[in-house]
Amino acid sequence: LLGLLSLCGWGWVSGQIRYSVVEESELGTVVGNVAQDLGLKVADLSGRRLRLGSEESRRYFAVSLANGALLVNEKIDRESLCGASAGCVLPVQVIIESPLELFRLEVEILDLNDNSPSFPIAQRTVRIAESATVAARFPLESAQDPDVGTNTVRSYRLSPSPHFSLNVKKLKDGKLFPELVLEQALDREENREYQLVLTAIDGGNPARSGTAQITVIVMDINDNAPLFDQSVYKVSVPENTLVGTLLIQLNATDPDEGPSGEVQYSFAVHTSDSVRKLFDLDPLTGAIRVQGAVDFEEAGFYEIHVRARDGGVPEMESHCVLQVEVEDLNDNTPEVLLTSLLNPVEDAPPGTVVAVIHVKDRDSGEHGKVQCHLPRSLPFKLRKDFEHQYSLLTSQELDRECVSQYNVTISASDLGIPSLSRHTVLSITLADINDNTPQFERASYEVVVKENNQVGEILVTVSATDPDLDQNSRLSYSVLSSPGKGPAADPSVYTSINPTSGQVFAKLPFDYEQTTYFQFQVEVSDGGSPALSSRTVVHLFVTDQNDNAPGVQFPLTGKDSIVQFRIPRSTSPQALITKIIAVDLDSGRNAWLSYHLIQATDPSLFGVTLRSGEIRTTRALQEQDAATQELFLVVKDSGEPPMSTSVTVLVLLEENAPEAFLGLKAHAAESESAPRLTLYLIISLATISALSLAALVGLGVQCVRGDARAAVGRCVKADTYQPSLGDATIDVQVTATAPPARGYRSCFSPVSDISEFMFIKPSVSLGNTGLLCGEHCQGPGCGRAEPIGSQPAAGQRGRPPALPGEPGRWSPACE
Repeated sequence: LLGLLSLCGWGWVSGQIRYSVVEESELGTVVGNVAQDLGLKVADLSGRRLRLGSEESRRYFAVSLANGALLVNEKIDRESLCGASAGCVLPVQVIIESPLELFRLEVEILDLNDNSPSFPIAQRTVRIAESATVAARFPLESAQDPDVGTNTVRSYRLSPSPHFSLNVKKLKDGKLFPELVLEQALDREENREYQLVLTAIDGGNPARSGTAQITVIVMDINDNAPLFDQSVYKVSVPENTLVGTLLIQLNATDPDEGPSGEVQYSFAVHTSDSVRKLFDLDPLTGAIRVQGAVDFEEAGFYEIHVRARDGGVPEMESHCVLQVEVEDLNDNTPEVLLTSLLNPVEDAPPGTVVAVIHVKDRDSGEHGKVQCHLPRSLPFKLRKDFEHQYSLLTSQELDRECVSQYNVTISASDLGIPSLSRHTVLSITLADINDNTPQFERASYEVVVKENNQVGEILVTVSATDPDLDQNSRLSYSVLSSPGKGPAADPSVYTSINPTSGQVFAKLPFDYEQTTYFQFQVEVSDGGSPALSSRTVVHLFVTDQNDNAPGVQFPLTGKDSIVQFRIPRSTSPQALITKIIAVDLDSGRNAWLSYHLIQATDPSLFGVTLRSGEIRTTRALQEQDAATQELFLVVKDSGEPPMSTSVTVLVLLEENAPEAFLGLKAHAAESESAPRLTLYLIISLATISALSLAALVGLGVQCVRGDARAAVGRCVKADTYQPSLGDATIDVQVTATAPPARGYRSCFSPVSDISEFMFIKPSVSLGNTGLLCGEHCQGPGCGRAEPIGSQPAAGQRGRPPALPGEPGRWSPACE
């Protein structure tokens, strides 16, 4: 039977789906299929997070995501939920997401005849005078049934009695009031008491009933009952009326005299406690006053049954009905309830639903109508979906990087006079998307690092920023390779980068002599999907450190760094013995060289120029001077700290050795007073020199036609040179510890005190051993001597200075 009563139906009401379910239905009873009726796919219910909105909806109902059915979640007692109201409808909100949609359903709770009529007093005593006339009526208490409609009280039945019958009086509101009717005259002496049973029957199927025991006591004569001037009184009272306010003055009269005419007023027995607490009835005057808080929202209408009873014997009474209508005042501010709130992504199109809002006002009429407003400055708007429901939508595109959070103030105002309003603030946080490319703080970075740096040294820290959020702003740095050769082609060989901090480390020590500069690109990528990236250029400059000692290029020495020269004892002061040529692979000040004579057998005999490295005699040689003069020289650069190299020069003083180099200045003075023999000697030497020069020019032409680079090694044989010093010639014989198969060309500085030296005498034939070598040979003859440069340029790293007249590189190897 319960299964038949719980059959449910649904229909469309004002564009909404309406279901019905019988009260007291068991848990799990199907009310209707929401998915089917809303046109939703059952497979999408879980993914779209279908759920019920309001707390009341979730209390009594549930939705099965398996089949979309709306089920009873808790037994529903219609009487406790809706009281005596004719209709009982529960609104149900259904919310689904992705995209956000809201549906409003109505479930009508059908009444089940689950309550039997009951009387306020199970045993009632009615006193009737024996002189009561036939057909006299005596009011009885009516029965109460919390059910509604056909299930409420529909009839009364009195147990059979020859003296009494039952009459049922029906009021305008449809309520029934039973009356006891006297059918025969009473005789107290014959029968002083009658026992009757009054039965109330409802209209349910099957019908339910309730009974009350009526005891009729026959009394001596009290002829008249009190009589109200109206059977029904109507009065209206504004809510929030002050306590003590007179509501109405009831009046009942009794024509009897004495106690039989004294009337007392009281509430009917079945009057509820709430009415007794709210209203006060003066038993002597019949004045009804307010003694509690009258609130329209608690109850808008009261029906009060009042009886008037006299003091006769027997007592006689009559009844009236007071209908109190409560006038609604605008005393409730609107309420804003958040049903659903989503965090929109920043690129959401205009019109995206952000929140669903439910508004209500406990007042009625215009006082209960609510309007909602938003500030115009916000990128949102409100859309009214139903009577008390709004959706908050975006009105334009949003950018989280400009504004990440909005505090939206929703103003709800009713239409009462004066209007009441309430402001509710919604905090809306925008969800981030990866729409910003990371940006480096600088378009390029310039880094200066000293050579021989430490492995793991931090070269530079690159930094980028991304205004996005969380994963979209998590940056990762990397070094990029580029096409080509050198460090820039694969910078990862030389550098590494911390992908999180952007610190660039050196993986190898840099060598200025190999690399002075290179550049590479650093890329930064965020953690978004897809990832966004940007690049910057790092320019790395390597600065020189004084990490190379000078190297002696001429004269060539052996492993013991010793070189020998032979000069005659007749060598004049300021004569050039030799020139020390050294180079430094460093650059700048680190390659500026100076020459120092540290120790000598006779410090007064020889000296060395500071910058050119020329070794000269400082005085005339004497017989007592030691035959072997040992000179210890140091070549030092200008770095910090300086680095140096040493060379030992042995000068052998011999009687028969070729004359020493004479200073041009000294011999220029002697040439003015030279004898004629000297003039002849000069002419002879000049002739020989001219012939030698012609031979050298011819041979030089052949060298130029051939391989210019190999010409030097094939043209001039070197062992002994005889330079011309104005009017004098001196042969200088060079003997070194180097292997005899090698020959070398002596280079002299133009800053020497002698303005110019020319090698004019070819050496004796040595076969193919010991040649003067160089990479380039310029001029008409390979064997011609030329002015000598001073020192290497600071910018020429990794090579010795070019030989005089030769722009190429010195090479000690001969072809």
